[in-house]
Amino acid sequence: MRRLLWPSIALALVIAYPLLFTTPFQQRLGALILLYAIAASAWNIVGGYAGQVSVGHVVFFGCGAYAAMAAYAHFGLVPLVGIPVGAAIAVLIAAVIGVPTLRLSGHYFSMATIAVAELVRLIVTNTDYLGAAVGLSGPTVPRTVFDLSFTSALPYYYVFLAVLVMTLLITWWMANSRMGFYLRAIKDSERAARSLGAPASRTKLYAFMLSAGLTSVAGALYAMMFGFVDPESGLGILISVKILIMAALGGAGLLFGPLVGAAILVPLEEISNNLLGGKGAGLTFVVYGAIIVLIARFQPGGILTLINRVWARRSARTAPDVAGEAAHAP
Repeated sequence: MRRLLWPSIALALVIAYPLLFTTPFQQRLGALILLYAIAASAWNIVGGYAGQVSVGHVVFFGCGAYAAMAAYAHFGLVPLVGIPVGAAIAVLIAAVIGVPTLRLSGHYFSMATIAVAELVRLIVTNTDYLGAAVGLSGPTVPRTVFDLSFTSALPYYYVFLAVLVMTLLITWWMANSRMGFYLRAIKDSERAARSLGAPASRTKLYAFMLSAGLTSVAGALYAMMFGFVDPESGLGILISVKILIMAALGGAGLLFGPLVGAAILVPLEEISNNLLGGKGAGLTFVVYGAIIVLIARFQPGGILTLINRVWARRSARTAPDVAGEAAHAP
């Protein structure tokens, strides 16, 4: 019961957030935190648990975003139809590029995923069917509730919260299954895991495909919220960097690490952009770079790892006092 206390309190606060903070900016900020937490949690499956640091996840993000907008722009359907289509395309791309790239490790794998992301962005930029450099737009006014086109950020907040809960449940199930144990073993030492019979290549590929599908869902939700997608907003490399830093800042390989990272980084970015206007975009790159350096130098495990370490030390410090009181009790 004590273990469930703090998660229950946190969940209650998350549910009540848009009711306590009612301004349009605050509700939009909350929705963006949940949206990027979905994307970072999806990346965490392959980047956190498997230790395969992908910087090309924006490809899968763009699959969902373009599929949602194309469903309306080319077929007149509700953008919601694009979610399973985008997820299927993302999983297929992950399967195709995962077979050769997952043989690499460390920065070689990261460089390969960056190359794939840039190649896809250039292809989309020069493809008229996908809007080329102009992009694709969704419905300008809501037609049905399935368009997910709302004038307020409040409905988006609760839609994103439901998807985030689903993503975290899938991640929790995966982490506590045989696949999760395989991934942690592969992250510690792939050679040792293989020697013990773990199917390393197949397990990493499955994790990559699962991560791709969930990232695609985040991209589709992003496009439906903003009603527009172009090569920069849907396939810009900064999106991959952002979700990577969120997971690393909160705690890569931890269930709630991406959510903590998103709760810190998204408000920081939004507030700096509002205060500095167009100059805030340049500051964002500086902040991202500084965070990467600080995490790598002082706390590679992220904020949640630091909190868990401090909590463990405090518990270890109080345990002897409790034992001593029990020994002297009448």
